[in-house]
Amino acid sequence: MGLIESIGNMLDQRIKAYLQRIGFESKPELNFNTLHALQRAHLLSVPYENLNILQSIPISLDINNLYEKIVTRGRGGYCFELNGLFAWLLRSLGFHVVEHMARFFRGKTVPMRCHRVLRVGFGLHEYLCDVGVGGMIPRKPLILSNGEGVTEQNGEHYKLEIGANEYVLCEWRRDNWRKVYSFTEEEHQDIDYIMPSYYCENHPSSPFRKHEMVHIFTKDGRKSVAGRELRIFSNNHVKVLTPATDTAFKELLYIHFGLELQ
Repeated sequence: MGLIESIGNMLDQRIKAYLQRIGFESKPELNFNTLHALQRAHLLSVPYENLNILQSIPISLDINNLYEKIVTRGRGGYCFELNGLFAWLLRSLGFHVVEHMARFFRGKTVPMRCHRVLRVGFGLHEYLCDVGVGGMIPRKPLILSNGEGVTEQNGEHYKLEIGANEYVLCEWRRDNWRKVYSFTEEEHQDIDYIMPSYYCENHPSSPFRKHEMVHIFTKDGRKSVAGRELRIFSNNHVKVLTPATDTAFKELLYIHFGLELQ
């Protein structure tokens, strides 16, 4: 077996293991159905979490390290990790991916650019894809055009406002359209995410250093941890669990998110 064939087989095995990690069992094709299914599968399988940051374990954005953490060890991550590795998967499957730095507005007036998002293309269309938000976010890719209007997903409503050089994702909340995040057409590279990720890991004012943030979608809702409180949202009902000990909290993380901590 030649070097090219060997590299190809190694890549195929890594892709296969990634697809198994997210429970994707169909044959990947360059179409919207595959892109939608991949995004949904990822959101249902890989948790958003900041636990390494709280344990002062450095975050690496190197693709091999991200793969080892998320695919091999079954962990999650935050936007710089999750969307970074998802971009690698999509490119490996033949999708054209452009990455952007976004301003994340929830709870902020003028936020810094510290959210990683993906613009994914095939054929004549491009879509916004995001598997790196610890909260409500579209599970279905949004077409980057002004023609789609408002889209309803799982009882949530989203729209994209598109200006001359800016895309703004908006959500309908409390009887009003509110900004989720915005980004320009400027393409960003892997190296551009090192500094904002370092800030999120280490700056005293970073929200990722305050308390546990863990989130995953379910088929009929979502599960979220803020601090030591677990909230399970399902069919318009909310169940709250508050573990009394560190051991109970670790068991909760394993049972509900598949996270096994040392």
